[in-house]
Amino acid sequence: MLTLGIESSCDETGIALYDSEQGLLADVLYSQVSLHAEYGGVVPELASRDHLRKTIPLIRECLQQADKSLADIDGIAVTEGPGLIGALLVGTSIAHGLARALKVPLLAVHHMEGHLLAPMLEDNPPAFPFVALLVSGGHSMLIEVRGIGEYTLLGETLDDAAGEAFDKTAKLLGLSYPGGPALAKLATKGDPERYRFPRPMTDRPGLDMSFSGLKTHTRTLWQKERTGTSDDETIKADIAAGFQQAVAQTLMIKCRRALEQTQCKRLIIAGGVGANQELRATLLAEADKKGWEVYWPRLAFCTDNGAMIAYAGSLRLQAGETSTGGIRGRPRWPLDELKAP
Repeated sequence: MLTLGIESSCDETGIALYDSEQGLLADVLYSQVSLHAEYGGVVPELASRDHLRKTIPLIRECLQQADKSLADIDGIAVTEGPGLIGALLVGTSIAHGLARALKVPLLAVHHMEGHLLAPMLEDNPPAFPFVALLVSGGHSMLIEVRGIGEYTLLGETLDDAAGEAFDKTAKLLGLSYPGGPALAKLATKGDPERYRFPRPMTDRPGLDMSFSGLKTHTRTLWQKERTGTSDDETIKADIAAGFQQAVAQTLMIKCRRALEQTQCKRLIIAGGVGANQELRATLLAEADKKGWEVYWPRLAFCTDNGAMIAYAGSLRLQAGETSTGGIRGRPRWPLDELKAP
Protein backbone atom coordinates (compact mmCIF):
# COMPACT_ATOMS: atom_id res chain seq x y z
CA MET A 1 0.00 0.00 0.00
CA LEU A 2 1.42 3.38 -1.05
CA THR A 3 0.52 6.23 1.32
CA LEU A 4 1.01 9.93 0.65
CA GLY A 5 1.71 11.88 3.85
CA ILE A 6 1.05 15.62 4.20
CA GLU A 7 2.27 17.66 7.18
CA SER A 8 1.39 21.37 7.54
CA SER A 9 0.74 21.93 11.25
CA CYS A 10 3.04 24.90 11.77
CA ASP A 11 5.95 26.35 9.79
CA GLU A 12 7.22 23.36 7.82
CA THR A 13 5.59 21.75 4.79
CA GLY A 14 6.42 18.05 4.74
CA ILE A 15 5.45 15.55 2.05
CA ALA A 16 6.40 11.86 1.93
CA LEU A 17 5.55 8.57 0.26
CA TYR A 18 5.59 5.41 2.37
CA ASP A 19 5.17 1.94 0.90
CA SER A 20 3.98 -0.78 3.27
CA GLU A 21 6.39 -3.28 1.70
CA GLN A 22 9.35 -1.15 0.60
CA GLY A 23 9.33 1.43 3.37
CA LEU A 24 9.96 5.15 2.91
CA LEU A 25 10.31 5.95 -0.81
CA ALA A 26 10.63 9.73 -0.77
CA ASP A 27 10.53 12.60 1.69
CA VAL A 28 10.68 16.34 0.96
CA LEU A 29 10.49 19.27 3.34
CA TYR A 30 10.24 23.03 3.04
CA SER A 31 11.04 25.12 6.12
CA GLN A 32 9.66 28.62 6.62
CA VAL A 33 12.44 29.69 9.01
CA SER A 34 13.70 32.49 6.76
CA LEU A 35 10.13 33.75 6.24
CA HIS A 36 9.47 34.19 9.96
CA ALA A 37 12.99 35.21 11.04
CA GLU A 38 12.41 38.97 10.76
CA TYR A 39 9.41 38.66 13.11
CA GLY A 40 11.23 36.57 15.70
CA GLY A 41 8.56 33.86 15.61
CA VAL A 42 5.92 32.16 13.51
CA VAL A 43 3.27 34.45 12.01
CA PRO A 44 0.22 32.18 11.50
CA GLU A 45 -1.24 33.98 8.48
CA LEU A 46 2.10 33.97 6.65
CA ALA A 47 2.56 30.30 7.52
CA SER A 48 -0.80 29.39 6.01
CA ARG A 49 -0.12 31.29 2.80
CA ASP A 50 3.25 29.65 2.39
CA HIS A 51 1.80 26.16 2.88
CA LEU A 52 -0.71 27.03 0.14
CA ARG A 53 2.13 27.96 -2.22
CA LYS A 54 4.37 25.01 -1.44
CA THR A 55 2.20 21.91 -0.85
CA ILE A 56 1.25 21.01 -4.43
CA PRO A 57 4.76 21.61 -5.87
CA LEU A 58 6.24 19.49 -3.07
CA ILE A 59 3.79 16.66 -3.79
CA ARG A 60 4.93 16.73 -7.42
CA GLU A 61 8.58 16.71 -6.32
CA CYS A 62 8.00 13.81 -3.94
CA LEU A 63 6.29 11.74 -6.63
CA GLN A 64 9.11 12.47 -9.04
CA GLN A 65 11.75 11.39 -6.50
CA ALA A 66 9.94 8.09 -5.98
CA ASP A 67 9.26 7.63 -9.70
CA LYS A 68 5.54 7.39 -8.95
CA SER A 69 2.39 9.11 -10.20
CA LEU A 70 -0.82 10.19 -8.50
CA ALA A 71 -2.47 7.07 -9.91
CA ASP A 72 -0.11 4.90 -7.81
CA ILE A 73 -1.33 6.36 -4.50
CA ASP A 74 -3.50 3.97 -2.46
CA GLY A 75 -4.27 6.27 0.48
CA ILE A 76 -3.61 9.74 1.87
CA ALA A 77 -2.64 10.63 5.44
CA VAL A 78 -2.70 14.24 6.61
CA THR A 79 -2.05 16.02 9.89
CA GLU A 80 -5.40 17.10 11.34
CA GLY A 81 -3.95 18.55 14.54
CA PRO A 82 -2.82 19.82 16.88
CA GLY A 83 -1.33 22.91 15.29
CA LEU A 84 -2.14 26.31 13.76
CA ILE A 85 -5.70 26.20 12.43
CA GLY A 86 -4.98 28.04 9.17
CA ALA A 87 -1.93 25.93 8.40
CA LEU A 88 -3.83 22.73 9.19
CA LEU A 89 -6.72 23.71 6.94
CA VAL A 90 -4.39 24.10 3.97
CA GLY A 91 -3.08 20.56 4.35
CA THR A 92 -6.42 18.96 5.14
CA SER A 93 -8.19 20.73 2.26
CA ILE A 94 -5.60 19.63 -0.28
CA ALA A 95 -5.63 16.09 1.11
CA HIS A 96 -9.42 15.94 1.03
CA GLY A 97 -9.55 17.15 -2.59
CA LEU A 98 -6.89 14.69 -3.72
CA ALA A 99 -8.55 11.77 -1.96
CA ARG A 100 -11.88 12.54 -3.66
CA ALA A 101 -10.30 13.00 -7.07
CA LEU A 102 -8.26 9.79 -6.79
CA LYS A 103 -11.04 7.85 -5.05
CA VAL A 104 -8.67 6.63 -2.31
CA PRO A 105 -9.17 6.51 1.48
CA LEU A 106 -8.21 9.49 3.58
CA LEU A 107 -6.93 9.37 7.15
CA ALA A 108 -6.55 12.19 9.68
CA VAL A 109 -3.30 11.78 11.64
CA HIS A 110 -2.52 13.15 15.09
CA HIS A 111 0.67 15.19 14.81
CA MET A 112 2.07 13.86 18.09
CA GLU A 113 1.37 10.25 17.14
CA GLY A 114 3.51 10.93 14.09
CA HIS A 115 6.38 12.12 16.32
CA LEU A 116 5.84 9.24 18.71
CA LEU A 117 6.17 6.66 15.93
CA ALA A 118 9.00 8.39 14.03
CA PRO A 119 11.72 6.12 15.55
CA MET A 120 9.93 3.19 13.88
CA LEU A 121 11.26 4.48 10.55
CA GLU A 122 14.82 3.61 11.56
CA ASP A 123 16.66 0.34 10.84
CA ASN A 124 16.56 -0.64 14.52
CA PRO A 125 13.05 0.34 15.69
CA PRO A 126 12.00 -0.05 19.34
CA ALA A 127 9.67 -2.86 20.34
CA PHE A 128 6.55 -2.25 22.40
CA PRO A 129 6.11 -1.39 25.22
CA PHE A 130 8.12 1.78 25.80
CA VAL A 131 7.97 5.21 27.39
CA ALA A 132 8.03 8.16 25.00
CA LEU A 133 9.31 11.63 25.84
CA LEU A 134 7.78 14.03 23.32
CA VAL A 135 9.50 17.40 23.52
CA SER A 136 8.93 20.18 21.02
CA GLY A 137 8.07 23.86 20.81
CA GLY A 138 4.45 23.22 21.69
CA HIS A 139 4.49 19.98 23.68
CA SER A 140 6.35 18.29 26.50
CA MET A 141 4.83 15.02 27.64
CA LEU A 142 5.67 11.54 28.87
CA ILE A 143 3.56 8.71 27.46
CA GLU A 144 3.43 5.00 28.14
CA VAL A 145 3.07 3.21 24.80
CA ARG A 146 1.79 -0.37 24.75
CA GLY A 147 0.97 -0.47 21.04
CA ILE A 148 -0.41 1.67 18.20
CA GLY A 149 -3.16 3.79 19.75
CA GLU A 150 -2.55 2.34 23.22
CA TYR A 151 -1.28 5.48 24.92
CA THR A 152 -1.37 6.50 28.58
CA LEU A 153 -0.40 10.07 29.41
CA LEU A 154 1.96 9.97 32.40
CA GLY A 155 2.89 13.63 32.68
CA GLU A 156 2.95 16.87 30.72
CA THR A 157 4.06 20.45 31.02
CA LEU A 158 1.85 22.74 33.08
CA ASP A 159 2.98 25.85 31.18
CA ASP A 160 5.75 26.44 28.62
CA ALA A 161 6.90 23.39 26.71
CA ALA A 162 10.65 22.71 26.74
CA GLY A 163 11.11 23.95 23.18
CA GLU A 164 9.07 27.07 23.90
CA ALA A 165 11.24 27.77 26.96
CA PHE A 166 14.36 27.42 24.80
CA ASP A 167 12.98 29.85 22.23
CA LYS A 168 11.82 32.44 24.77
CA THR A 169 15.08 32.25 26.71
CA ALA A 170 17.05 32.71 23.49
CA LYS A 171 14.97 35.76 22.67
CA LEU A 172 15.56 37.40 26.04
CA LEU A 173 19.30 36.81 25.57
CA GLY A 174 19.10 38.57 22.21
CA LEU A 175 19.80 35.50 20.08
CA SER A 176 18.60 35.01 16.53
CA TYR A 177 15.55 33.03 15.38
CA PRO A 178 15.04 30.10 15.63
CA GLY A 179 16.04 30.46 19.24
CA GLY A 180 16.43 26.87 20.38
CA PRO A 181 19.29 25.91 18.04
CA ALA A 182 20.93 29.33 18.57
CA LEU A 183 20.91 28.87 22.35
CA ALA A 184 22.27 25.32 22.06
CA LYS A 185 25.10 26.56 19.85
CA LEU A 186 25.98 29.36 22.29
CA ALA A 187 25.85 26.90 25.21
CA THR A 188 28.78 24.94 23.74
CA LYS A 189 30.99 27.96 24.53
CA GLY A 190 29.79 28.36 28.12
CA ASP A 191 30.39 26.93 31.59
CA PRO A 192 27.19 25.28 32.84
CA GLU A 193 28.47 25.27 36.43
CA ARG A 194 29.08 29.02 36.75
CA TYR A 195 25.50 29.83 37.78
CA ARG A 196 23.02 27.74 39.72
CA PHE A 197 19.76 26.91 37.94
CA PRO A 198 16.77 25.12 39.49
CA ARG A 199 15.53 21.74 38.29
CA PRO A 200 11.81 22.61 38.37
CA MET A 201 9.33 20.19 39.95
CA THR A 202 11.97 17.56 40.69
CA ASP A 203 11.78 18.08 44.45
CA ARG A 204 8.25 16.64 44.56
CA PRO A 205 6.72 13.40 43.29
CA GLY A 206 4.99 13.19 39.93
CA LEU A 207 5.77 13.37 36.24
CA ASP A 208 4.33 16.77 35.28
CA MET A 209 6.77 19.45 34.16
CA SER A 210 7.07 23.21 34.30
CA PHE A 211 9.59 25.43 32.54
CA SER A 212 8.18 28.96 32.92
CA GLY A 213 9.91 29.44 36.29
CA LEU A 214 13.24 28.39 34.81
CA LYS A 215 12.75 30.96 32.06
CA THR A 216 11.97 33.66 34.65
CA HIS A 217 15.04 32.65 36.68
CA THR A 218 17.17 33.07 33.55
CA ARG A 219 15.74 36.52 32.82
CA THR A 220 16.42 37.70 36.38
CA LEU A 221 19.96 36.31 36.29
CA TRP A 222 20.77 37.98 32.97
CA GLN A 223 19.43 41.33 34.15
CA LYS A 224 21.54 41.04 37.31
CA GLU A 225 24.79 39.84 35.75
CA ARG A 226 25.00 41.80 32.51
CA THR A 227 27.64 44.53 32.59
CA GLY A 228 27.28 46.35 29.28
CA THR A 229 30.86 45.38 28.39
CA SER A 230 32.51 42.70 26.25
CA ASP A 231 32.25 40.37 29.25
CA ASP A 232 28.54 40.01 28.49
CA GLU A 233 29.22 37.52 25.71
CA THR A 234 30.93 35.16 28.18
CA ILE A 235 28.17 35.69 30.74
CA LYS A 236 25.54 35.03 28.11
CA ALA A 237 27.25 31.79 27.04
CA ASP A 238 27.51 30.60 30.65
CA ILE A 239 23.83 31.35 31.24
CA ALA A 240 22.88 29.50 28.06
CA ALA A 241 24.94 26.48 29.13
CA GLY A 242 23.44 26.46 32.62
CA PHE A 243 19.89 26.80 31.31
CA GLN A 244 20.35 24.00 28.79
CA GLN A 245 21.85 21.69 31.40
CA ALA A 246 18.96 22.40 33.77
CA VAL A 247 16.37 21.49 31.11
CA ALA A 248 18.24 18.32 30.13
CA GLN A 249 18.65 17.13 33.70
CA THR A 250 15.04 17.94 34.56
CA LEU A 251 13.82 15.88 31.61
CA MET A 252 16.21 13.06 32.53
CA ILE A 253 14.86 12.92 36.09
CA LYS A 254 11.28 12.80 34.81
CA CYS A 255 12.17 10.04 32.32
CA ARG A 256 13.82 8.02 35.08
CA ARG A 257 10.72 8.28 37.22
CA ALA A 258 8.46 7.32 34.31
CA LEU A 259 10.51 4.22 33.50
CA GLU A 260 10.56 3.18 37.15
CA GLN A 261 6.80 3.72 37.45
CA THR A 262 5.95 1.71 34.34
CA GLN A 263 8.76 -0.84 34.81
CA CYS A 264 9.73 -0.28 31.18
CA LYS A 265 13.33 -0.46 29.99
CA ARG A 266 12.84 1.29 26.65
CA LEU A 267 12.75 5.06 26.18
CA ILE A 268 12.19 6.94 22.94
CA ILE A 269 12.78 10.65 22.46
CA ALA A 270 10.90 12.51 19.75
CA GLY A 271 10.13 16.09 18.76
CA GLY A 272 12.38 18.99 17.87
CA VAL A 273 14.11 19.22 21.27
CA GLY A 274 15.08 15.58 20.80
CA ALA A 275 17.82 16.86 18.48
CA ASN A 276 19.49 18.72 21.37
CA GLN A 277 22.92 17.17 21.97
CA GLU A 278 23.03 18.00 25.69
CA LEU A 279 19.73 16.21 26.21
CA ARG A 280 20.95 13.20 24.25
CA ALA A 281 24.21 12.98 26.19
CA THR A 282 22.42 13.34 29.54
CA LEU A 283 19.89 10.61 28.77
CA LEU A 284 22.49 8.25 27.31
CA ALA A 285 24.69 8.64 30.41
CA GLU A 286 21.73 7.77 32.65
CA ALA A 287 20.76 4.89 30.35
CA ASP A 288 24.23 3.40 30.71
CA LYS A 289 23.85 3.45 34.49
CA LYS A 290 20.29 2.11 34.56
CA GLY A 291 20.41 -0.37 31.67
CA TRP A 292 17.78 1.35 29.50
CA GLU A 293 17.45 1.13 25.75
CA VAL A 294 17.18 4.62 24.22
CA TYR A 295 15.89 5.37 20.71
CA TRP A 296 15.75 8.52 18.59
CA PRO A 297 14.58 9.20 15.05
CA ARG A 298 17.27 10.57 12.78
CA LEU A 299 17.87 14.30 13.22
CA ALA A 300 15.81 15.16 10.11
CA PHE A 301 12.79 13.39 11.61
CA CYS A 302 13.02 15.04 15.05
CA THR A 303 11.42 18.19 13.65
CA ASP A 304 8.11 18.20 11.75
CA ASN A 305 8.18 16.09 8.59
CA GLY A 306 5.93 14.24 6.17
CA ALA A 307 7.57 10.84 6.68
CA MET A 308 6.20 10.39 10.20
CA ILE A 309 2.69 11.30 9.00
CA ALA A 310 2.87 8.93 6.04
CA TYR A 311 4.10 6.11 8.30
CA ALA A 312 1.54 6.63 11.08
CA GLY A 313 -1.23 6.96 8.50
CA SER A 314 -0.09 3.86 6.63
CA LEU A 315 -0.35 1.70 9.75
CA ARG A 316 -3.93 2.78 10.40
CA LEU A 317 -4.99 2.65 6.74
CA GLN A 318 -3.65 -0.90 6.48
CA ALA A 319 -5.76 -1.81 9.50
CA GLY A 320 -8.85 -0.57 7.65
CA GLU A 321 -9.26 2.76 9.44
CA THR A 322 -10.40 5.80 7.45
CA SER A 323 -11.75 9.26 8.20
CA THR A 324 -15.10 8.71 6.52
CA GLY A 325 -16.85 11.64 8.17
CA GLY A 326 -14.50 14.17 6.64
CA ILE A 327 -11.64 15.96 8.37
CA ARG A 328 -10.97 19.40 9.69
CA GLY A 329 -8.16 21.24 11.38
CA ARG A 330 -8.01 20.63 15.13
CA PRO A 331 -5.79 23.17 16.94
CA ARG A 332 -6.19 21.12 20.13
CA TRP A 333 -6.47 17.35 20.13
CA PRO A 334 -5.66 15.35 23.27
CA LEU A 335 -3.51 12.35 22.40
CA ASP A 336 -5.45 10.08 24.74
CA GLU A 337 -8.48 10.40 22.45
CA LEU A 338 -6.77 8.08 19.99
CA LYS A 339 -7.74 4.43 19.96
CA ALA A 340 -6.04 1.30 18.65
CA PRO A 341 -6.89 0.67 14.97
